[in-house]
Amino acid sequence: MSEKAEIPVSLLDLSRSTPLIEAWFEIVHLKQLYRKGWLVRGVAAADCETVAEHTFGNALLCLLLLKQHPNLDPLRVLKLALIHDIGEAYVGDITPHDNIEPDEKVRLESEAVTKIFGKLPGGEALIADWHEYEAQETPEARFVKQIDRLELAMQASVYEHQGKVEASEFRASAARHVTSDILKAELAALNRLMTFIRPPEKD
Repeated sequence: MSEKAEIPVSLLDLSRSTPLIEAWFEIVHLKQLYRKGWLVRGVAAADCETVAEHTFGNALLCLLLLKQHPNLDPLRVLKLALIHDIGEAYVGDITPHDNIEPDEKVRLESEAVTKIFGKLPGGEALIADWHEYEAQETPEARFVKQIDRLELAMQASVYEHQGKVEASEFRASAARHVTSDILKAELAALNRLMTFIRPPEKD
């Protein structure tokens, strides 16, 4: 894993802890777990977003765009956005460069999600929510997945403005996965904006 420090739950005396504290010390690891794809592309660790920052971006984009999608259940959307990467607390941010088969990735993350949420009252429902997102069989799950792609393209575009990456591949990838007309319009606007990008001035 590419991380700032080991998972904080390792610091706990579990015999004196509670299920909630233990789960939080697992989940909070997302704050120090790098989005590894950026490191692979040369973004310095000091500038690299974490999984928790990505999750924040996802949830906030969902919130900002929900009113334009009145057919969706807002609470379900926000729940799925907040938990969709929880399994990475133990598994790490698996990228295509890791050569792990998709089914194996899902299995590993499912085990991690069960380990984290399974100890909590009502945790079974949260585990089911995570599987709902993975199955992509509900409108809410599909919307959050599209937001996930849009957020990636937007973060890449931020990095491109800062001179850290070339972001066209991420916008092209998002375009292949985004089906909502509203999200397509935002992505098109992002593409138009990026044609006028000026590289940062060098000292």
